[in-house]
Amino acid sequence: MNENLDPSGENLSPQELDIEKQLRPLSFEDFTGQDQALENLQIFVQAANQRGEALDHTLFHGPPGLGKTTLAHILANELDVNIRVTSGPVLDKPGDLAGLLTNLDERDVLFIDEIHRLSPIVEEYLYSAMEDYKIDIMIESGPNARSVQINLNPFTLVGATTRSGLLTAPMRARFGISSRLQYYSTRLLTTIIQRSARILNVPIAMEAAIEIAGRSRGTPRIANALLRRIRDFAQIKGNGKIDIEIARFGLNALNVDAFGLDEMDNKILSTIIEKFKGGPVGITTIATAVSESPETIEEVYEPFLIQQGFIMRTSRGREVTEAAYKHLGKNRGSTQSELF
Repeated sequence: MNENLDPSGENLSPQELDIEKQLRPLSFEDFTGQDQALENLQIFVQAANQRGEALDHTLFHGPPGLGKTTLAHILANELDVNIRVTSGPVLDKPGDLAGLLTNLDERDVLFIDEIHRLSPIVEEYLYSAMEDYKIDIMIESGPNARSVQINLNPFTLVGATTRSGLLTAPMRARFGISSRLQYYSTRLLTTIIQRSARILNVPIAMEAAIEIAGRSRGTPRIANALLRRIRDFAQIKGNGKIDIEIARFGLNALNVDAFGLDEMDNKILSTIIEKFKGGPVGITTIATAVSESPETIEEVYEPFLIQQGFIMRTSRGREVTEAAYKHLGKNRGSTQSELF
């Protein structure tokens, strides 16, 4: 994938990660968008603070890059507590989790990213910690083995997932607060880009901010990544200021089209049209045809293509829409004749 359009942020360099943290809002007041979720969270946090209690366990779900990690840190800041950060794949065994849980102070936040990737044994171990603030630890082994129950300080587990459907029902039921984050409008992304440009101390014209926002796939992380790259073009190819001309020049050089689609997005659409008559076709078949993993297509590419109306999910597989034909400049009836 075009790394500038990777909403997961997994390919960022250490320096870019530092810049991303610098751009991250630290409070509810600084956070843009997700109004309904934010309004509810402010009420829940205020109530928990007034009672002096730990906030209910909270689940953030939705496409990558929309602010789940940022909101977890904001919750800790607004609660005035510490936050411990980990991820589902890292927690291999119960002992890893026990070490984190026993070091939490009262009301602290434990943030588990990709919580849907927890192993079943670690997930079960987490149930009693979430529900009763207790865990059982095995002491010694063999015939002398015995279980010792340890009381934990009341804490808040904040989970983040891009695939909430993979969470088990018992895990989902233990979250008292659940918020689905939505893609951003161009207007809101423009506001985010202007704020980030001020922090980065780079002048940007309004029309340039709108242009970048319109190609950011509805995702703040992508908007900020594109802003950083366009800043480079402005520095080397321009006068340091991001105007509409340098913005368009840079975005075109990065192979980001007017809809925010990159080379792989367009390859997926054209493959379904040219090789599979527009669909329906299974996700595994599409993945094989474009040399990508089914998981990557489902998690990274497909959500935005569906949201933009280029692909439909049906019971028989994926189908492209009329909008996809129009976007690629193809006629529905002509694609097959071109193959022969």
